[in-house]
Amino acid sequence: MKVYFAPRSRAVRTVWLLEEIDQPYELIKFTLGQKEMRGPEYTAINPNGRVPTLVDGGVIISESTAIAQYLGAKFASHLTPTLAESNFPEYLQWLHYGEGMIMPPINNYVVETILLPPERRNEQLAMRALKLLNRTLIAAEQHMEGKQYLAGQFTIADTITGHAIIMARRLGADFAILPNLTSYADRLEARPAFQAADTA
Repeated sequence: MKVYFAPRSRAVRTVWLLEEIDQPYELIKFTLGQKEMRGPEYTAINPNGRVPTLVDGGVIISESTAIAQYLGAKFASHLTPTLAESNFPEYLQWLHYGEGMIMPPINNYVVETILLPPERRNEQLAMRALKLLNRTLIAAEQHMEGKQYLAGQFTIADTITGHAIIMARRLGADFAILPNLTSYADRLEARPAFQAADTA
């Protein structure tokens, strides 16, 4: 398998999961914004010119949650609860919460504080995004009361929404009011598989 990757991006999720399930992979590494990501060689594989992209033989997938579901189905049934299991609805909810709720305000905040040149940044939009981000995290904070992981035991949901929570903390979301998420993020960042992906 090949993983097209950039540090500090959603691609960390894919490498993290591959490390968790001990599957070998070849890393093709970019830096975010590198012109080759928009070049014809890579856009022939991923027309959006973004990471991650997983290539597994003739299979090409470029959405991080879809990649996680694919890898879980193929290699890691122990990390993917089934409909017959009581935690399946909880697992499904939190598998998609990261991209559906946490990442949109993160994306807006990053655009307004990092990606745009200083003269085009809008502090009001950045603060609005941060406020919305903090609100999405409160729901996760409440859910994590008394829990170690999102669906009880560690699942691929933790590599998706857990990664989004880690990103939110690193970007400056208000974790002073989120003790459950603070412990959860610490727990995830202590995992050797996460550390391998985070430093790839």
